[in-house]
Amino acid sequence: MTVATGLGVRADGGGDFAKYAGDALYTVLVYTLVVLVAPRVKPVTAAAVALGVSWAVEFLQISDLPAELSRHSTVARLVLGTTFNPPDLFWYAVGAACCGLAHTAATRLPRPRP
Repeated sequence: MTVATGLGVRADGGGDFAKYAGDALYTVLVYTLVVLVAPRVKPVTAAAVALGVSWAVEFLQISDLPAELSRHSTVARLVLGTTFNPPDLFWYAVGAACCGLAHTAATRLPRPRP
């Protein structure tokens, strides 16, 4: 669902909104993967891991490695990006914070009794 949302946001022609929404959604996807791998993870931990991974990938873009890999692979381009952009760091944090808040709210919902 996250990937479909990201593709949908970019389908309208792009622009700044699409780019930064895509950044936040990238972190949402990483957060989702963290929760799938470790279902009992606390929201703050999942948010920190997702943000850390997103930032690590962004800082890796300072080197030539992601751009070089992206020239040879569409998957690499989607996962690693190509160029460092400092505002992306903020939007990754927005995605992590939104997930953490939603996850926290979901864990506080009353559980149905069997």
